Amino acid sequence: MIKRILEKQITEAISILYSSQEISIQLQKTRIEFEGDFTIVVFPLLKISKKTPEKTANEIGCYLQKNITYISNYNVVKGFLNLSISDNFWFSKFYEIYNIVNYGITNPDKNSPTFLVEYSSPNTNKPIHLGHLRNNFLGYSLAEILTANGKNVKKVQIINDRGIHICKSMVAWLEFGNGETPETSGVKGDHLVGKYYVKFDEQYRKEVLDLINQGVSEQEAKKESVIFKKAQQMLVRWEDNDKEVIDLWKTMNSWVYKGFDVTYKNIGVDFDKNYYESDTYLLGKKVVDIGLEKNVFYRKEDGSVWIDLSDEGLDEKVILRADGTTVYITQDIGTAIQRQQDFSFSNMVYTVANEQDYHFKVLFLILKKLGYSWADNCYHLSYGMVDLPTGRMKSREGTVVDADEFLNEMISTAKLISKDLGKLEGMKEEKAEELYSTIGLGALKYFMLKVDPKKRMLFDPKESVDFNGNTGPFIQYTYARIQSLVRNYSTKFTLPNNISISPKEKDIIKNLLDFSNIIDEAAKSFSPAVVANYVYDLVKGFNNYYQHTPILKADSEDLIKFRLALSIKVGEVIKHSMKLLGIDVPERM
Repeated sequence: MIKRILEKQITEAISILYSSQEISIQLQKTRIEFEGDFTIVVFPLLKISKKTPEKTANEIGCYLQKNITYISNYNVVKGFLNLSISDNFWFSKFYEIYNIVNYGITNPDKNSPTFLVEYSSPNTNKPIHLGHLRNNFLGYSLAEILTANGKNVKKVQIINDRGIHICKSMVAWLEFGNGETPETSGVKGDHLVGKYYVKFDEQYRKEVLDLINQGVSEQEAKKESVIFKKAQQMLVRWEDNDKEVIDLWKTMNSWVYKGFDVTYKNIGVDFDKNYYESDTYLLGKKVVDIGLEKNVFYRKEDGSVWIDLSDEGLDEKVILRADGTTVYITQDIGTAIQRQQDFSFSNMVYTVANEQDYHFKVLFLILKKLGYSWADNCYHLSYGMVDLPTGRMKSREGTVVDADEFLNEMISTAKLISKDLGKLEGMKEEKAEELYSTIGLGALKYFMLKVDPKKRMLFDPKESVDFNGNTGPFIQYTYARIQSLVRNYSTKFTLPNNISISPKEKDIIKNLLDFSNIIDEAAKSFSPAVVANYVYDLVKGFNNYYQHTPILKADSEDLIKFRLALSIKVGEVIKHSMKLLGIDVPERM
């Protein structure tokens, strides 16, 4: 906001100074080691000044100081002009934003573009795990950021509820389940189905090993495994719409969906629409014919359908197998087209791990070649894997870090650390338990979101719940501290008209004024990390200010009111920022 104001006024001033209409200035924040608030890069202006960089910078600086009231001083470092902005300017801007409700947030309207954000997209053969958590947090946070940036956002997921992996859980349940259900076992539905996926693999490995010991080659043994053959036969029956198989499939999937719903509620995410692979896998078949007619695809002698993307630096990709069955890319083409029909979106974001980078390059290229103009506005939010100090996870072997269990561990860790620090002494047990949950989930989300999505990350549970440093609890505690200030000053007040502000107060105001730009940057880069790191910088600066500056015991009533108002606005921006990350902030802590 401030930068745009400055750019406009400074551009006008320079155009008058040099009698030129071709002015394009590069305005950036002044580096911390130099005096000033904003810096103009002078080199692009030399063609109109026709003077040396230093002379041009001094000439512009002198003119701006004389003609723009809020520019209080300037200095020149080679070809860089550093401008100092008056304290009165910063105070007046704070005065402007103080009473703005939902400051920094742009509400969408019916004419705003529609963005689709896909995230989560689990398989129904296992529970949601730690890797899914980063996916969910990224997708949900991005949806919140885009909404705050004035976009109409629809949150969607596609549930992988078909295929051989689903049949594996079904076969194992028939073989070993003895009619076990979530109700009879007391086990959450997705956990129960995941248990039988692991049982399948255990039995499969045993059978393969037995066959190898009998002299069968490993490759042949894998094919001849009895339980594997049963899974294959079940898949054929499912695709033939066999009633018995379909009924079992519906029953077990219903267990999983109920389990997913509980997890989603606990981690604070939701969806506007669910898509199911069992519904969408045939959608792409219709597109195959269109692609063949347009010569986008070609058919090989065995009947399979392909696309050649070698001109784009990729390779050939199968679209339809020789037996007429679809592949993932076929399904994704059809689903994308269906979503466009459902929502008429302008942009679509897929939140999927970086293991699928190639897949999405191919998908977007195919959509473009088929003539869908919106394909250029499809984006793959590619994120890195999550590691723990104990290493990676393997779902078949049952070593997945389950999301529900992990969340409970985070809450327990938050409880332990809070008690050790004496943070919640005197609080009623029920309220304390709620707070442990808020702190634990906040710690988990913030730690995952502060890292650039593209980077692989190591998640350390204990480090994430630290009440100091770049963590969720540190930010939550700062917010609660501000609310305590407000409660201790019970008198209603209005902001004084003019106050002499300190350098620390100016820095906080500058940070506050940057909030809308931060939302804009996060929305454009599809990166919640931009918001996370912004709010940490804001909180870090405020805490330093709080520790060294009396607020409720300031020298005058006007000063108390201003410092309290500044604290209140910081609190509001903290709350909004954390909401964009899907994190709650407690009033007391």
